[in-house]
Formats: sequence, structure tokens, C-alpha cells
Amino acid sequence: MAENLSEITRLDQLRALMIGAGATRLVFKRLAPNDNSKNQIYLGGDYSALQILPFSDVTADVSKKDSKRDRFKAKVKLQWLGDNGALFDAPTTQLILYPKYPEVRLSGFLNQAKVRPSGYLGSRDAGRVLILGTTADSRIIGHVIGGDNPLIHEIERYQAEDRQGVLVELPLRDDLEDTRGQLLAALLAIHQQGWIDSVKLDKHGQAHPYSALNGGGYTMEAQLGVIPNGTNEPDYLGWEIKQHKSPKLDQPLKGGALTLMTPEPTGGYYKIHGAEDFVRTFGYPDKNGKSDRLNFGGVHKFGQRQALTGLMLELDGFDIETGKIADINGGIVLRAADGTEAAVWYYKTLIEKWQRKHAKAAFIPSLSRKNPGPQYRYGHVIGLGEKSSISNFLTAMAKTAVYYDPGIKLEFASQPKPPRKIKKHSQFRISPKNLPELYEVFEVVNLLD
Repeated sequence: MAENLSEITRLDQLRALMIGAGATRLVFKRLAPNDNSKNQIYLGGDYSALQILPFSDVTADVSKKDSKRDRFKAKVKLQWLGDNGALFDAPTTQLILYPKYPEVRLSGFLNQAKVRPSGYLGSRDAGRVLILGTTADSRIIGHVIGGDNPLIHEIERYQAEDRQGVLVELPLRDDLEDTRGQLLAALLAIHQQGWIDSVKLDKHGQAHPYSALNGGGYTMEAQLGVIPNGTNEPDYLGWEIKQHKSPKLDQPLKGGALTLMTPEPTGGYYKIHGAEDFVRTFGYPDKNGKSDRLNFGGVHKFGQRQALTGLMLELDGFDIETGKIADINGGIVLRAADGTEAAVWYYKTLIEKWQRKHAKAAFIPSLSRKNPGPQYRYGHVIGLGEKSSISNFLTAMAKTAVYYDPGIKLEFASQPKPPRKIKKHSQFRISPKNLPELYEVFEVVNLLD
């Protein structure tokens, strides 16, 4: 039989044990009577909880009785924290996403856990608080306290401060409260450096000269100590960092297009037959005269037939008027004139890729020069976007603000393999002027003010 956990009663103890368990961020929620193992735990009437809590393996679950109950399920690695620092796996925990409401709930958090807070989460008692810590390796550390716990009074001052939907930020250290302020201070320091040599950090955090044309982002990351990675986590203190070329350092909403994400298709002809056959079927000979090369490129916008590929970008199962996913099995589709699905990005996979990494983002204009060597200079007026969701992304795509702009190529197309080779490069992009479309809150900030 599973045992009940003992409660942690002091904030310093909670923080120390959470840090010891690997937590890098803390949030809490005051539990309503219906927040229990029978009804699941309500995490908000939007997708903001998905910007905090790590999840994976999103699947579609279609209701046989009511389409409004169609939902996505996502796996969660939850561990319950004891007052002595011990961790106990809750292996059946999952997030339930109802896109037509929308709504997010936490489910299965007591089943098969050897030790668990069942005394609280099996009840409707008033005053209960759920505390969740998230880790760099995508775990969630959970702890529940009752309404008479003295820890309640220590966390009350955070109640109305940095709120993500129903979840309230609880800093791991008091000096980490203002991540926005720390970000702005770091970006100001980078601006004040003037021209910076182009570099890229290796996996050990060592900087090396970098001469490729895409060095602006790597150089910015290096100044912030961010090691390049392909994860779905934000770059710096919970913020995604995006620099882009702009005509002036005080114009974050002007300049070259930004790449938002680069997911490979998860369905359609591309997924079934592979990238090489895809290019042979829907691509075209190189337009710059490079022999024996086939390309698949060009800007693909919603509802418009692309001249080079003959494909149209469509949003299957997305209700443009309401901004909600109406069909959980739908996705972004590149469709041929005969109806063939050339490539599909299912919503269930895009939710994971977009939701956490783009919750909060900073957009920094930059200038570049080649002499005396590749260098970059970063702006003092930046854009800050907060509170984005997959619905914002898809709505922006329906307005043609976000578009698909691939650079897939098949070299030595007529030759055996090798030397024949395929380069995969799918990307969704946006013009800086349209960045506010992606966020509920977008602000232009002068770092010098």
C-alpha cells in the first residue's frame, strides 16, 4: 500500500530540497475543491501551463461520444518530494489538453506511486497548495501542503506577482525574482560592447572563431553563456533569444526574416517516402544553373499556390474564426492540386515544439561587418514577447504572417549514393514587423532608458 508524504514547513527547506532534486524553477497553485485525483487538477483555461511544465509524446485521443471531449495527452515525468529529500516516481502522470475549450489538466498523479500525497490530493479540503519544480532534464518535482502549514504564509507575497495562468512563480532564490530585469541588464551590457568578433561556443562552453553567415545568433548566445542546442527549452532565464539583421539598432520590428522553428514533417509524402523522393516529386532543377541539383524552396503562405512547387499551405482542422484546434488529428499541410498531402506537420507534435520554447522571447536587431573580420553589433531597442500559444502561431499563419520557407536540396541527383546527397532544411519564418501577432503581450523596450 502506498504511503503518505510528510510536509515541508519552511520556504528555505523547500528551496534547498528542490534544488537538491535538480529543480531550476518553481511554481505553485492554490488548489480548488475540485482539484483532486477524481476530477484531475485544473491548470488553466489557456496553454500557459505548457510554457512551464515539461512534457513529451503528445498523442491524440478522440472521444466516441462528444467531439468537445477530443483531447491531446502528453507524458509527464513527475516525482513526489518528501520532507527528507527523497523522490518517488508517479509513472502514470500525464497532461490532458482540451483544445476546443481550451483547457489543461494534470491527471494520473497518484497511481503506482509508492509514496504520494494522497491524503491531500484525494480530498476536497480547502487551503491546499500544490508546488511544482521543473528540472533541466525535463522532470517535474511535486509537493503538496495543507492549509494550516506555516509555509503558506511565506509564499503568500508571491500570490499576485509573476503569474502564468493559474500557476504562480516562486523564485528558487530571492535574487532570481526579476528575470526580465536580469535579461535587460545582460542585453544592455552586450550593446555597450560595440562590435563583437563572431564566435560560437562548443559543448564545453569554450568560444571559437566562427566565420559562417549565421554567426549573429551564435555570437549573441556566447555573450549570454548559452551553449547551442536543439532542445525545446528557452535560451536564457526562461527567455528565448532571437537576433536578426535590421537597418538600424533601434528598429527591432524591421529587417530580415526570423526563423521561428525548423521541424521536420511528421506526415504526408515526405514522411512516408523520405526527403529524397519528396524533392524528386515536388522539387525543381536549380534556378542558378547548378548542374545535377534539385531544389525544394520558395515561400509557401496559407491559401496560396506556390509557383515553384505547385503546393498550397493549408491548416487542416484549425478553426480560423475561433483560433482553436477543431480536429486534434489535423495539422499544417502542403497539398498538391490533386489533393496529395506532400508534407504534414501534425498539431500534436507542433504543440511540444512551440509551446515551451516560445513562451517568452526577446528580439534584438543587429548589424554585421566583414572587416577587420566577421563582427556583430547588437541593438539598444529590443522587442519582448510574452504569452504565446500554438493558437497564436496558427492564427498568424492563417494571416500569412508566418510562412514556410524551406531550403531542401538534392545534389548529384543523377548519381548513385554516394556522392548523391540530400540536405534537409524545413523552416517556419516571420517578418519582424509581424512579431506582435505571435504574443498576447508585445513591448518595445529601450535599454538605455
